[in-house]
Amino acid sequence: MIRNMIKYDNGCFLQASFQGGEVHLMIHADASESFDNQLNAIHEALRGFMESESEGARTVFMRYFLSDAANQAHAVSAFLDANQVCAVSVLEQPPLDGSKVALWVYLMKDVEVTNIGAGLWEVRQGDLRHLWMGGSFVRGGDSESQMRVLFENYIASLQANGCTLSEDCIRTWIFVQNVDVNYAGIVKARREVFEDEGLTAQTHYIASTGIAGRNAYPDSSVIMDAYAVAGLAKDQIRYIYGSTHLNPTYEYGVTFERGTAVDYPDRRQVFISGTASIDNKGQIVHPGNVSKQCERLLENVSVLLSEAECGFEDVMSMIVYLRDISDYQNVRHIFDSRYPDMPKVYLWAPVCRPGWLVEMECIALKKLQ
Repeated sequence: MIRNMIKYDNGCFLQASFQGGEVHLMIHADASESFDNQLNAIHEALRGFMESESEGARTVFMRYFLSDAANQAHAVSAFLDANQVCAVSVLEQPPLDGSKVALWVYLMKDVEVTNIGAGLWEVRQGDLRHLWMGGSFVRGGDSESQMRVLFENYIASLQANGCTLSEDCIRTWIFVQNVDVNYAGIVKARREVFEDEGLTAQTHYIASTGIAGRNAYPDSSVIMDAYAVAGLAKDQIRYIYGSTHLNPTYEYGVTFERGTAVDYPDRRQVFISGTASIDNKGQIVHPGNVSKQCERLLENVSVLLSEAECGFEDVMSMIVYLRDISDYQNVRHIFDSRYPDMPKVYLWAPVCRPGWLVEMECIALKKLQ
């Protein structure tokens, strides 16, 4: 694993990790500038990296984190109209460093990237087809109906490409406007769709993060990103439970896996779902104490990574979500003191259970050869 940080004259700084033909970037803007200047600076930094540092890798997925989607998303969309090269998600999850925009970029070597329609982008790597969907949403209706439609549309798109939700989907991200009100509808719709697709407590679920986030439209309650891989054998996919520290999610009514590991001939890719301060009975650990919740969630993530024979030294990028913006400095100190060089971003995004003050997710990559 190689990690470095690049500072640019335009005030941006970029954190990068390189491992096994994959690259993760977190690009951060100068908070003192206007939104347009921050967005342009981030794009300049990305162009500079692609021209001089990317080592031939191509962009396969991007996610913009905005402070005010209603007033900012149009500028991102205008840029993407002329420059989109992969699946992209654009959502309101304000960066907690005071900036108006941050950008996560995922790159891979030796791939071809194609927009194949129906919301999917294909990343072809040898005989494998990585299928990314970014920023899918519908408008009107409640969160339950929107979640159901989003999954139905996604399932249809997968089927059109010879895939199924149960066999090929590796990871989802579900962003919910007003999560304290709308999350219950998400949970109900997802559970019912999964049952129809054969995803149950007796089979398996899908690694996921479900958390606050919104787009520019007030009548859109749910946004979904998703990642599937066509061409994997069943024994290449392993689900991670961390049962000494965490309980099965179905015990408290939700339906996702704590993590998923995918083995390729040369590398193991590990997706850790949104993880909070929870014990193996499903109870919140250290209510009201964000520092101790950070310690417990990091312990939980460490256990999950260990189950996949990985550690934090293999983590390519992490996203940290906070319910209360006043906890930012405290949480940042804990994470930065332990993982100063790791690409990461801190966002204001309340977790699905009010007692959880902080949550994180990450992607790890370990060489197998």
